[in-house]
Amino acid sequence: MRTLSIAIVATALIPPVALPASGPGDWPHWRGPNDDGMARGDAPLHWSDTGNIAWRASIPGKGNSSPVVWGDRIFLTTAVPTGPAGSNPSLPEHKFVVLCFDRKSGKQLWEKVANVAAPHENHHPQYGSFASNSPVVDEKYVIAFFGSRGVYCYTHDGKLVWQKDFGKLRMFREFGEGAWPALDGDKLILLLDQQQGDSFLLALDKSTGREIWRTKRDGSTNWSGPAIISYAGRKQVIVSASKKVCAYDLETGKQIWEASGLGQNTIPAPVVSDGIAIVMSGFRNPNLMAIRLGREGDLTGTDAVVWQNQRGNSYTASPVVQDGKLYVLTDSGMLSCFEAKTGKAFYQQVRLPKPYNFKASPVGGNGKLYLASEEGDVIVVRMGEKFEVLATNTLKDQTFIATPAILDGNIYLRGQNTLYCVRQSEP
Repeated sequence: MRTLSIAIVATALIPPVALPASGPGDWPHWRGPNDDGMARGDAPLHWSDTGNIAWRASIPGKGNSSPVVWGDRIFLTTAVPTGPAGSNPSLPEHKFVVLCFDRKSGKQLWEKVANVAAPHENHHPQYGSFASNSPVVDEKYVIAFFGSRGVYCYTHDGKLVWQKDFGKLRMFREFGEGAWPALDGDKLILLLDQQQGDSFLLALDKSTGREIWRTKRDGSTNWSGPAIISYAGRKQVIVSASKKVCAYDLETGKQIWEASGLGQNTIPAPVVSDGIAIVMSGFRNPNLMAIRLGREGDLTGTDAVVWQNQRGNSYTASPVVQDGKLYVLTDSGMLSCFEAKTGKAFYQQVRLPKPYNFKASPVGGNGKLYLASEEGDVIVVRMGEKFEVLATNTLKDQTFIATPAILDGNIYLRGQNTLYCVRQSEP
């Protein structure tokens, strides 16, 4: 089996600089250290193809998963066509690959082929991929979940620790798979909702792959993964879905509460602000529900649902929450900012300076919100009660589907075939 070739192009614009030692949880999952889309530090305001690009690395194949970072290493996944199709001539054999890069230089440190298979179902031709689930990482392991191709646990040096297969998922209209995994302590949480067959949520021991619990779900196709939150000393796994939003006890898998009311095709991740869980759908019968935590049972139609919204919800992008404000971005490029506890709109469905399309989720850092578009622009908006565009940064011939990662003053952007490190040059 040939080795994948990763080309590194260094720019002369910014000299390599020493990065500070990383603490736990720098960017361990695709929504950042606190699962709210926010970085702990600052990020550059301006860049272009010829300015503030510290390095770029070519990525083979196709994958819409977002990069995750721990210490001095970046991890991401991709799927590379390798040969003829199996039983379906339109689906060639693929290698399902985990890649690791040095985040100071962009040099590839290792690659591992997790599996080689001909997929049994296709994905959305424009927005899907066979590597859409972003990996998760902690101080010991990096874990990649390829859905129907299984879950794989590696050390940071690329040694396979364990792997597990749950069989083939059957998704709505073969639109593909994209429910990310979640990691908390010793537990890895996986959601396998599908159109046909059994749907379930399960917890695995992250060190061994041993199944801790499995909870059957009345599920259908779902692209929103599990979110682990803590309230009143109890950790819950919140799953946003079109039939019901449900919360489960992290230790036992037993359901705590549920609420019906979202529309079809749930994708955005749940977020929590001041004891309120916010879940959203933006396709058919769109709805946003803000649900007060601390209750049990069926909360549908009760005062636990403190506010709802049907205008300008995200279809694909997950929201950002910071300082009691909720930022929501539509696929067509309209941005809203709400007070998270009441639903009061500071501004709603404001258009950006020119037409854009979005699939990547917004990320924030030090009062700035970064919106990575399909058109290759990253628009930077001031966070707060008033809408203000601070900058528009263009990388030519790029399309951003994956969500950026921000840490230690750097932005890591995954385009269709390139991983960029944006780093502010020193004065």
